Amino acid sequence: MRPYVITNGRGLPDNDQFNLITLVTTSEKRPPSHYDPEKRRLLDLCGGGYLSVAEIAGHLGLPIGIVKVLLSDLASDGYVITRAPAPPAQLVDVSVLQEVLDGLQARFG
Repeated sequence: MRPYVITNGRGLPDNDQFNLITLVTTSEKRPPSHYDPEKRRLLDLCGGGYLSVAEIAGHLGLPIGIVKVLLSDLASDGYVITRAPAPPAQLVDVSVLQEVLDGLQARFG
């Protein structure tokens, strides 16, 4: 199926809030029964917990742009919740890591 059929000819909105690592899950709101099959599959997939936009696209076998359009529709209708990805870890003091490594080597050889 052509991408413009899935999105009804629409492109990404100007306020695209989704990047590849944005985390998405479903809300408690129940979607209508007449939803498109792609949107239903997306909601079923996200119902188990948070997935990134890249994971959703991979599981659905759809291009990222198409997934973003579908997610934008679902988010504006209140059917999905987004969360920013976890922040990158702060660098740890190398001496702490060395102490952990030394302790593990002393314990387990």
